[in-house]
Amino acid sequence: MSPKQTLTEWDSGLLDCCQDKSSCCYGFFCCPCLACSVAGKFGENRCLPLCDMLSPAVLTAFGIPLFAPPAALSLRVGIRNRGGVKGSMCNDILSSCFCMWCTWCQMHREVPQEKPHRHQHAACAPLIGS
Repeated sequence: MSPKQTLTEWDSGLLDCCQDKSSCCYGFFCCPCLACSVAGKFGENRCLPLCDMLSPAVLTAFGIPLFAPPAALSLRVGIRNRGGVKGSMCNDILSSCFCMWCTWCQMHREVPQEKPHRHQHAACAPLIGS
């Protein structure tokens, strides 16, 4: 995100499932599949969301509680930062922890709607003096 870019709201609200019934049904009947699709569309490994499903059981077995789902939280923050969407880490944690299906559905609605300029990275900028 460039310093001059103005922040916008999410294209759809967290509870706007009726806006896109297909992603809502996809998330309701197969949330792991939806989550893997979101990760793939965002350019991450499609298996990344499986960490959210496997890590609580493994960590709890070793006595380490896990409350925030790491993949959902990371992808949400990444989508928000790359897309110039207003928000805070606190809101991302709350929505990822307490409304997981809605969070994945919102991210699924947001990722395909990203504008081409939203995928520019600072690392891709030409170096001056090279």
